[in-house]
Amino acid sequence: MDANFWLERWREGRTGFHRTDVMPLLRKHWPALEVPRGSRVLVPLAGKTLDMVWLAAQGLRVLGVELSPLAVQAFFAEHRLRPQQHVSACGEHYVAGDIEIIQGNVFDLDDATLAGCRAVYDRAALIALPAPMRRQYAQSVYGRLPEGCRGLVITLDYPPDEMDGPPFAVPPTEVRELYGRDWQVTMLEHRDIYADDPGWAEQGLSAMATDVFRLDRRA
Repeated sequence: MDANFWLERWREGRTGFHRTDVMPLLRKHWPALEVPRGSRVLVPLAGKTLDMVWLAAQGLRVLGVELSPLAVQAFFAEHRLRPQQHVSACGEHYVAGDIEIIQGNVFDLDDATLAGCRAVYDRAALIALPAPMRRQYAQSVYGRLPEGCRGLVITLDYPPDEMDGPPFAVPPTEVRELYGRDWQVTMLEHRDIYADDPGWAEQGLSAMATDVFRLDRRA
């Protein structure tokens, strides 16, 4: 899976993964992380999620990273924001108030950018990547976040032989395998969501759950 897959999804409007409201699990669990106001929070594969607006309203400085220029432009247009723009080795930066989105590849973020993030919120990135890329992502992105960094990771879990992702099934055992060496991994919630959406059965799935994890970067 390469960048063109996601760019095409945005060009064709196949963005069923985009929520039209703030993620309830973010509202529920983020406060427990007690991320200090003014901290920079990384939101990888951000799309045009409303979660960025909610995080900024909590007094945080948001750093979204998104491949699609259409998604970035739509985010600022829909919120009637006029961002300042500049270019770096990480990509094209759009900045409006406490929200900055880098239009580029999350794997291209430099050490200094990641070292400046005191928190990370991942609802869409981990489950968007196939297994080999998930390992690369955990090592090259999370592996360069600073000690003391706190994160909220939301995953989906279903019988993987019943559907080709994305979204991909990422069971709790894999989350602990990916992050357990450098992060304290705590499951905050496991929720069966199969009955909530008949679309899962229509896709041939027999089960669907979502899991919420807190991550704390060890020294």
